[in-house]
Amino acid sequence: MEKAAVPAKKLVGASYIEQGCSSLRSADNATKHLIEQRRLPQRGWSDLNIKRCINEMALMDSNNFDGNVGAGEREGRVYSELVKQKNCYLSHGMGRSGDIAANQPKAAGSALMCRITEGLVLDVLKSSGCTNTKSCVVLPVATGMALLTSLLYLRQCNPNGSVVIWPRIDQGTCVKTPQTAGCQLEVVEPLLEGDSLVTDVGRIEELLRHHGDKVLCVMSTTSCFAPRTPDKLVHIAELCKRYNTAHLVNNAYGIQCTRCMGLLNTASLNGRVDLYVQSLDKNFMVPVGGSIVAGFTKEIISSLSQSYPGRGSSAPILDLFITLLSMGREGFFQLLEERNKVYTKLKRKLEEVASVYGERVLETPNNQISLAFTLTPSNYKENCKLTEIGSKLFTRNVTGARVVTCSGSKTVGKITLQKWGSHSNNYPTPYITFAAAVGMTEADVDKLVDKFGQILAKLSCVVSQGNTD
Repeated sequence: MEKAAVPAKKLVGASYIEQGCSSLRSADNATKHLIEQRRLPQRGWSDLNIKRCINEMALMDSNNFDGNVGAGEREGRVYSELVKQKNCYLSHGMGRSGDIAANQPKAAGSALMCRITEGLVLDVLKSSGCTNTKSCVVLPVATGMALLTSLLYLRQCNPNGSVVIWPRIDQGTCVKTPQTAGCQLEVVEPLLEGDSLVTDVGRIEELLRHHGDKVLCVMSTTSCFAPRTPDKLVHIAELCKRYNTAHLVNNAYGIQCTRCMGLLNTASLNGRVDLYVQSLDKNFMVPVGGSIVAGFTKEIISSLSQSYPGRGSSAPILDLFITLLSMGREGFFQLLEERNKVYTKLKRKLEEVASVYGERVLETPNNQISLAFTLTPSNYKENCKLTEIGSKLFTRNVTGARVVTCSGSKTVGKITLQKWGSHSNNYPTPYITFAAAVGMTEADVDKLVDKFGQILAKLSCVVSQGNTD
């Protein structure tokens, strides 16, 4: 528009056009700063400025060139106009056949967006507490497939490695992923300390000694359902360094928790952490379908990117790019601060309910995202199944709560885990979990606790102070 300003002034008026051009220059400067710095803007951008930035990038892709003739089999052709709009006219995806992070000759705008987004993500990871992170890549797959990609990469680095040592966490993907990678899974049962389930570091060392160079990696976890707590990453990292063993960390929704990010950072400084993986949807409130793999050297992320077969969809990275620019630094860290407040309020309100119905909130102070509320079978009417509490919450539009009965088993692949859902063969009491995750509000807490209390009032046979039902 700068070149059009002179004739435009003749049509509208110099002062008006100059004021408009000043606004355009401000937007251009913001984009220039974004490309140069690749860091979160302090304040979030308006939707109009985000669209303008993406439109300019889209115009740099060959499928949007005027008069373009595509003579190849993959030319960014899209039949539906609605699909074009949904993807902001970016249709070439990300990466090339030999490197998911490579730039595409036909898609300069898409490649530019990918490089900027990776810079924004690296800024977020460091600012959230893992300051030692050196590089990252956004993959167009969800967390489980990102863990699988990481394991397959580690197998390329260590062809003799076939054993994955895994501190138990009862989440299906975590059991399935090492087996899909063709590995033998060594399950490490947690120890019970008070109410918390914690890492059996001694058992991990026993397995490292026993299997020697057959160990591909230790696959630990940060974010998890209470009463399981984040693994003792520093101790594990020190063992991995001592035994020259790779260490892969499942940090699925840990970016939103400074405790998880701080653990990762300390572990990387004091021992060995090769890669850590996290979800886009759980941490940044975007649709499911993307993940971040990060590491503490640029070389390891570069090598992992080159091991990824083929190109990938740019839809997850586009969603993340838009969301991060919309949030800005202030918006993102305000969300994290609000999440901390929600966790504190949820714990307090659940404790109030527990005191009425003869239950208690399990004390798991090292888990700052998830809370567990005991469900003592004798406290409920004779014909009441504990799982009924979860189903009644669901029918009242409360989703995500999990009732764990500490009974039964589940077989995933070749692995059978007793008392599935409880992360342990011997947890002493059934419970229900609730997560205070990013995006949850204090108003959500009030609605949740109100509905939960109503259900307990109908199903409980305990009459305590404040319960006269």
